[in-house]
Amino acid sequence: MPRIALIGASGQVGSRLLAELSKRGHNVTAIARHPERIQPLPNVTAVAGDANDSEKLQQLIAGHDLVISSVHFTASQPAQLLADVRASGVPRYLVVGGAGSLLAGGKRLIESPQFPAQYLAEATAGAAFLDLLRQESQLDWTFLSPSAEFFAGQRTGQFRLGRDELLVGPEGSRISFEDYAVAMVDEIEHPRHSRQRFTVGY
Repeated sequence: MPRIALIGASGQVGSRLLAELSKRGHNVTAIARHPERIQPLPNVTAVAGDANDSEKLQQLIAGHDLVISSVHFTASQPAQLLADVRASGVPRYLVVGGAGSLLAGGKRLIESPQFPAQYLAEATAGAAFLDLLRQESQLDWTFLSPSAEFFAGQRTGQFRLGRDELLVGPEGSRISFEDYAVAMVDEIEHPRHSRQRFTVGY
């Protein structure tokens, strides 16, 4: 089993990732600014850490086999995060991405006039982070974009995977936090998207 560090383990997506990793028997260092908010789970060690505290973050993630970051792009410094993972010596880096950089009709969603204004700053920062990753030559990275509607729901284990195109099903472009977590942990256990972005949806 790989040794996994999860940054942002107490958030909406991070907590689902943590639950899925624990359910499958992975050993996880769960990093959050408020570790007391992390649910006690088997094989999970909760520690205090901040994505913007480079020195401490490097210390916390060093010695792991892979790092997952589940942090808001506008509340962190993506270029610094990348530098910290490189400096820690961890070879593999998985990122909870956004949907804004996915393509629909040949254009990124964030380029659409209909894109919700309240999500534009975060989505634009996420797209910029993906651009940074695509220039990364040292780390074995993966960026997983959710569908347009990303919500608290159920773990069904039934979904589709895609690459750069927005996935749209009978009920629109949707994925639950829980099934997103299944797709991410599947990728950890059976890597298929090394140095690639992929997406998940119903």
